[in-house]
Amino acid sequence: MLNVQNISKDYPTPRGLLRVLSDVSLSLAPGDAASIMGPSGTGKSTLLYIIGALEPPTSGSLTLNGQNPFTLNDKQLAAFRNREIGFVFQDHCLLPQCSVLENVLTPTLISTNGTGVLERARQLIHQVGLSDRLDHRPAELSGGEKQRVSLARALITKPKLLLCDEPTGNLDHQSAEVVASMLLELHKQQETILLVVTHSAELAKRLPSQYELVNEHLQKTN
Repeated sequence: MLNVQNISKDYPTPRGLLRVLSDVSLSLAPGDAASIMGPSGTGKSTLLYIIGALEPPTSGSLTLNGQNPFTLNDKQLAAFRNREIGFVFQDHCLLPQCSVLENVLTPTLISTNGTGVLERARQLIHQVGLSDRLDHRPAELSGGEKQRVSLARALITKPKLLLCDEPTGNLDHQSAEVVASMLLELHKQQETILLVVTHSAELAKRLPSQYELVNEHLQKTN
């Protein structure tokens, strides 16, 4: 269970504190999926990074399966993120010198449980339709293929929470459709908690719960 309670975020500026999020609350259970839309610069990615334990809130609380990640030390926090949270960014962030298989396996390099990860990696790569690209490097892949690799990588550790920041933002319409369909299918199979930040109304409407971030506040729109 993901519980976000009254999260606020301020950033210091020469003119004083700049508030980007105010009293944001959100609860999602395993198998739930939600999208967040809103104008550029409203704090959507900031909210996602807080939920992903990449940066702390100014106030409020966050728990994933009862654990508040911001009470952990740096080593424990890194292990928590690696184990519990999968990330898919607009830029695929693949390692250019590594093959598809090696990129998917990257998160397992610091995992304490490596049992069966090679077979799981091959299975995920098959599920995203890239079995014939196992040994290819990112430069040999299309944009849509790279994003499918990043999706497989995000799921390799069986995370409970999958966070996507503009996962189709850099893709043409056809590639975006393929990536979105695979994202939703894999989420359904693995019963993750899925949260997607997007500017695409088409993608947002494919998720059962839809939110909009406007004037620092998160509002449900359906």
